[in-house]
This record gives sequence, C-alpha cells and structure tokens, in this order.
Amino acid sequence: MNTEFGGWAGYVLRVDLTNNIIKKESTNKYHNYIGGMGIGYKVLWDNHKDGIKATDEGNRLIISAGPLSGSGAICSARTTITSRSPVIRQHLITDGHFGGHFSPELKYAGYDAIIIEGKSPTPVWLKIIDDEVTLEPADTIWGKGMFDTFAAVAKMMGQQAQVAAIGPAGENLVSQSTIQTQGGHSAGGHGAVLGSKQLKAIGVIGSGVVNVVANNEQLRKLDDHILGIIGANNQGVVPHQPQTWAEYSSSISRWRGGPGVKWGAADNPVDVGETPWNDRQKVGMRTSMAEMYFGREEANKIFKRPSGCHSCPIRCFCEVKNPKMKTEYKLPTDNISNTCMGFLDPWYVMGLPGNSEKRTDIQTVGAYHMDNYGVWSAYGQLSHIMREFITRDFWKELLPAQEFAAINWQQQKDLDAHFMEDFYTRLAFGLQYNGSNILGRFLGKGVHEFINEEGELYNIQDVLNGVETPRMAKLSFNLESDAAYGLLGKTYSVFLDKGVKVFNRSMVGGTHHASETAGQVGALLNTVFNRDPQCHSHINLVNCGLPYGKISEVADKMWGAGAFDPVKHYKPMNIAKAKFAKWCLVKNVLHDSLTLCNWMFPLIVSPDAKKDYQGDSSIESQMFSLVTGIQTSEQELDDKAEGILQLHRALSVLQMQEMDQRNQHDVLTEWVYDLDPDKVFGDEGTIKMGREDMQLGLDLFYAEMGWDRETGTPTRATLEKFKLGYVADKLESLGLLPA
Repeated sequence: MNTEFGGWAGYVLRVDLTNNIIKKESTNKYHNYIGGMGIGYKVLWDNHKDGIKATDEGNRLIISAGPLSGSGAICSARTTITSRSPVIRQHLITDGHFGGHFSPELKYAGYDAIIIEGKSPTPVWLKIIDDEVTLEPADTIWGKGMFDTFAAVAKMMGQQAQVAAIGPAGENLVSQSTIQTQGGHSAGGHGAVLGSKQLKAIGVIGSGVVNVVANNEQLRKLDDHILGIIGANNQGVVPHQPQTWAEYSSSISRWRGGPGVKWGAADNPVDVGETPWNDRQKVGMRTSMAEMYFGREEANKIFKRPSGCHSCPIRCFCEVKNPKMKTEYKLPTDNISNTCMGFLDPWYVMGLPGNSEKRTDIQTVGAYHMDNYGVWSAYGQLSHIMREFITRDFWKELLPAQEFAAINWQQQKDLDAHFMEDFYTRLAFGLQYNGSNILGRFLGKGVHEFINEEGELYNIQDVLNGVETPRMAKLSFNLESDAAYGLLGKTYSVFLDKGVKVFNRSMVGGTHHASETAGQVGALLNTVFNRDPQCHSHINLVNCGLPYGKISEVADKMWGAGAFDPVKHYKPMNIAKAKFAKWCLVKNVLHDSLTLCNWMFPLIVSPDAKKDYQGDSSIESQMFSLVTGIQTSEQELDDKAEGILQLHRALSVLQMQEMDQRNQHDVLTEWVYDLDPDKVFGDEGTIKMGREDMQLGLDLFYAEMGWDRETGTPTRATLEKFKLGYVADKLESLGLLPA
C-alpha cells in the first residue's frame, strides 16, 4: 500500500508475456498524470515505436485505475484500457473503459495498473491474488464464450474474483472486439490486442484496502453534499414524466423511475412510484432505464432491477429476464444485464423496429450473443453499415452468390431474433466461420481498411484477399431519398451517407453525442480523439431536462454568453462555445484518469430547486484532496487533466508522423454539412453544420487549447506549460513541432 499519499495503491504490474517475467514498479512517477488514462498515455509515449500495428507483439496495452477507485468515492469504479486500436486508421491510440468492480479489486490487490507487453507462446491467463501473480495455462478456457470464461476463472480462483476477459472475437483477432468484465461491462476496440498476445483473461482478488487520508466525518460530509445534487443517469435532474414534487419534467431526462414504472420480473415485483429528489432511499430507483430501451409495457414485464458499478448509487444497467431466451431461442439463460449499445446495436442491425415483443427478443437475444462473443461495434459503426447496406440492397453486390444465398435475410426482414445468432457468430469467428464469410470478416474490421480517401468502397473481397490494388466496389446511391441530396446515381461514399453516421472523416469513427446535441461544441469534441469521444460532459448538462433558459444561465456563467444554443437552432460559432468544448474534454480526461464516471460527472446542475438547480463543478477536486491528502483546487486538477489531453494530442501527431492535424485528423464528413438540403446552417429545425463556421470553430478551439492555428498541433510553449518539455523536444527532433 502507498503510505505517502492516499488513493494510489503504490505499484504498477509490468507483465512481459514473451519472457514470462512479471515485475512490480512504483506508481510514483505517474502521479503527475493522475492515473487511469494518464498512466496509459504516458506508458505508450515512453515506449513509442513507429508504424507498428495494434496486434503486433511490440504494442502494449495498459489496464489502469485512478486514485479514486476503491476509495468508496461515489461513481469511481471505472477502469481505463489504453492501447493502439485496430479499428482506427493507422491503428492510433485509443482508450476504452468499463465499469463494474474490476478496478477496485485491482487496487485492493495493491496495483494501480497492469502493463501488458510481448506475446505469450501459448494461451494464458493472468492470476492476481495480492502479491501472488502468475501466468496460468488457458488451454481449458481458450475458445470459450465470455460468460463461461468468467465462471471458469471464478471457479479456479474463488467467487470473489473479478475477471476481465476476451471472447472468441478477441481470440480470432476481430478488430471489433471487446475486453469485458462481469455484469455486461465492456470496453471496445482492444479485444484483438489481448487476443494477439494470447492473453485470455485476468482474474484478480485483493485483500488489502485503499488508504484514504480524510476521516469518516469528512467523507460523509462530502457524500451528503454529492447526494444532494446528483440526479439520474447522465445527470438528469428532473423526472421524465410529471411527478407531484417536481417543478419540471422532460422527455429527454433519464430520470425514468416514476409512477407506472415496475420491476415486473423481480422475485417480488416492485411498483417504483414517485421518486422525490430528496428521498435518498430511492436514488437507485430513479434511473430505471429499461423502458428507454424496451418501452414501458415490455419493460414492466421483463425488468428485474437496475444494477451498476462499485460505489455507484445510480444503477444505470438493466437486469432483465426474458423467458423466451431459453424457451424459443435455446440460450442457456433467460437473464441478461446491459445498457446502451449492448441493447441498441442489435436493434440497429434489425432496422430500428418500434417497441414490441419482437424488439424485446432482438435486444435481449442480440445482447447475449454480442457479449458472449465479445463483439464491439465502434459505437454503432458496424450495425449502421449492416442496416444501411440491407436498405440499399448492397450485400447482393458485395458477397459471393453462395454466401449471400446462405444468409437467412428473411429472418432480418421478419424481425426474427434468430437472425442474431448467425450474425454475431459470423462477426466473432471471421475466417474460422464455415464458408467465405465475407460479411463477418468485413464488418469485423475497421471500415477504414475498405475505403479510399473519398469514402468510396473498394471491392471488399479483394481487400480481404490481400489484393495489392483492389478494384472499386462500384456501388451507387440508389434510393429515392438520395435524389434530394443530388446523390442519386453517383458513386456511393460512406462520407456522404448520413445513415451510416461516420462523423470524423479522418478517423472514420462513429458519431457520439456530436452536432445533434450542442452544435459546434459536440462537433468539436468529435474531432479530437481517435475514436468516438465517449465524452458526456456536455450531455450531462444539455440533457439534464431543465428548461433551455435554466441551462443557458449555467452555460453563460461557466463559459460566457452564447455558449449553448437551443438544440436544432444553432447560432454562429463564438469563443464561449470554444471554451465550453475545451472544458468538456478536460473534464472527460480528468474523469478517465481519476477514474470517475463521465456518464454522471460533472455535476454542474442539481435537482434541488432551493439551490436554483445549481450543482458544483469542484466535487472532483474535493474528492481527490480528501482521498489523497494532497490539497488540490479545481483549477489545479483541471490543469493536470489538460496536460494529459495535450499528451494525447502529441501522441496522435507522433503516431501519425503528421503535424497537420487540422487537415489530416480534425475533418468532418460531408453529410454533416449537407444534411437537410432544404435548410441552411442556422435555420431552426436542423443540426447541419456550416463549413466556414466549423473552420472558425477550429480556429477558436485551437486558440483555447494553445495549439498552432494552421496545424492544430500543440506549440512548445503549451507543452512546456504542462511540464511536457520532453514531448516538445521529441516532436521538434522529428520536425513535428510548429515553428
């Protein structure tokens, strides 16, 4: 245990799979990088190698926790996974995250992070019981699905073991694969990295504690403060439907628990009833999100209870029981726990059907197969393409005739959830699936491997067969709706098709809370990271449910007048929006480093009318100070997080060997600007962006970040401000630092 400060466990495990060497290193040298994401980025910067792929032996993967995890601080059980990602063009660095109980257990075992390097000659799993750390043969679990792997490792170690694992998708080096832990918590994009290293799972049991410097009275006082301003998932602070105690309600709020909501599949069914903001016994009932995914009628039948992570009162996961999973779909269980994309991706694949028993079957059966195989979707990239190519009848053109005939398309058309098993099996097994499996092999890779600079599709069979100069797929826009955009008959491009939702042209990533949420702010957030930004800092304000006027007051106070426009009625870019975007990213990085839930924090609004719905943006620094004993202001902690964000940007420049981030990285796809052809940017009712306005947005955002206006790369002055002079020296030596 770290005895100098609270929070940090004190050690990092370095696991060399090639040589079967396991070492302990002090965490102290990473304190300036906080933890979590900060440790991951620092390790990858220090060990950078030019031009390697994510699945090369030389790539490293870091699983890390922050100083808050395991301390009992509210919502602090996130785990960050950092590595190069095969889903991203040039296999650039990304970080994924899962919740659950893994990172607290890792801390109790005495470790802040695990650095995985090299490649084992045979499949292994990593066993951690406090100081006893060994690599164990994985021949009995290699090939098993995720659920059986969790059970097998827990049986070998004991039921208290927390397990992170890959499924068959990761083993088969499918790019769209996850690392997952019990309860449906998954991190996307790095399953194949562990698969390439032949590391099937990590089991951990810790018997220690996380040292907290503050006393119980101080911690209880802060907990009381947080419980007085925390809302429901995504910091919804007003109920979804009117309740007698509430001044406001909003259909956008995830405060779903209320009259008429039932946990109908619980052993003793619960009628949730009203959920007053000041009734702390009902904090865990507020979110009750099943009806958001299944509709109230279906949710009231299948919802058992909400679940979630260690030290989190919000419970955003849905444990559901659908008896048909066993009786009709012959699965070994009729229970599934998940949230968000686990339920949504199968729904996307099947064409977004309305609430019904068929939709329930699709989402529960699909979630089971997706999780059991460890399949990821790059925030819907995979499933949007599947659906849109069905709509456009492209698969008949892209697949060999024999393979096309073997796929039961009628099941998809009939909304028959039996389609899910074959679909996700094709994805997870790639070349191991019987037959050509062009569909599964194509969707299982990153789209970037199949398109030219204009987003036009190559012949996917040529690409998969390694043809050096692949032919083009010769697909054309062919829907009547394409005519309104002047696209009918033109060469098909994923950059022009709003249905596949590729937002960042350079990274070919899926859109995630972008221009549909806060106009230029959301759009800017989707330019910076190398995958979808996973940033909810703005969502936790914009979707809180308060009236626009209230939200605007908070935004104006935080970042200046005009920071937040009404959704679908955007005004031109301004400095306040640039400050808002920077703040979102800094807080996002802070949370992924602490490791605190960015799906709840920051809490800058509250459900307390007596406080005029004001929250507190400084809670993170209060937590950090109490846990570590290092008195740190909000600004001081934000500065540390901004340093990590600067390091991320510099690492992207280094990995790309490209200083011109503005034109080679921060570029949006065409549909973002061409949406709604009967409207122009700024009209009410559209989320389309303006090309010139977005360039102004980059100018202002770069200025806030201290990045060179022409290239979007951090200047030496900026890097040195955040004690990253060694980064500036490296970039300058390679001609990658702005003059």
